[in-house]
Amino acid sequence: MSLESTAMVALTDLAAEKVTGFLGGQEAGADAGLRVAVRGGGCSGFQYALALDEQRDDDLVFEDHGIKLMVDPASLQYVDGSVVDFKETMMESGFEVKNPNVVAACGCGSSFRVADDDEAAACASTKA
Repeated sequence: MSLESTAMVALTDLAAEKVTGFLGGQEAGADAGLRVAVRGGGCSGFQYALALDEQRDDDLVFEDHGIKLMVDPASLQYVDGSVVDFKETMMESGFEVKNPNVVAACGCGSSFRVADDDEAAACASTKA
């Protein structure tokens, strides 16, 4: 798909700087960018999968800070409106997703749950 004009996923300045550095270090092609995906798993239900990758035919592609952000159609509903940041502290460093769709996250911060899952869990508990 073509580049979308309105970013559904964005980068902070620091995250953009880090992604640009990583892409340059890998001598990535013109179709390369940051893939923002969601996978099932973790104690809260979903986990983020961020990776440098090449664009695929069914990707929704957004551009921010001159960087392609690629999201597969199934992941978009979970990351719509998210901002990818880069966290650097004395103890850790890495990418962090600030996601307005999250209603609960695990203590370690690596998995999350969204509103639809929260409603499904509430329905399941009232039927029990």
